[in-house]
Amino acid sequence: MPLLFLLVYAGWFLSEILLNRLLRSSGTDQPHADKHSLGLIWATLIGAINLAVYLADHYRWPVGPQRLVPALGLALVVLGVVLRLLVIRSLGRFFTVDVTIREGHQLKTDGFYAYLRHPSYAASLLSFVGFGLSLNNWPALFVVTTATLAAFSYRIWVEEAVLARQFGAAYRAYQKRTKRLIPALY
Repeated sequence: MPLLFLLVYAGWFLSEILLNRLLRSSGTDQPHADKHSLGLIWATLIGAINLAVYLADHYRWPVGPQRLVPALGLALVVLGVVLRLLVIRSLGRFFTVDVTIREGHQLKTDGFYAYLRHPSYAASLLSFVGFGLSLNNWPALFVVTTATLAAFSYRIWVEEAVLARQFGAAYRAYQKRTKRLIPALY
């Protein structure tokens, strides 16, 4: 099982590094909209992952059965990564890792976006909850989940301001009929 965990986490981490390198905005996109949110996400999540691993290693407060909970967590990590990649693919050339508006940008409200305004972040959150569960430790799960929610909430605030400015009434109407990140809750 440890080798499987290592392979899944390595694949997850490498996919995020590749996305970060390949899907940045270009010189023709609107500059300076990101407000350092990408750097904040990376710093917050790297810190949270390290703290979660430390807590899981030093404090025993299991979420549940030792074999079941980590396996469930690993399955959620994989599901989150796959969903995130599908969401990114559905957005096509308009997806960037930094907040920007591309030339010809259109508001996407179908597919995954018919249910949530930020399905890519929702899928990532699912992966981070899975990571916390894979450690089978309540404090680690709390740290990684709250840090992810905090970082994504700031990023969503930045992104929604840009989208509202770009798409006006159409985006405000879309906001009224969809949740941000968690179906039926937020």
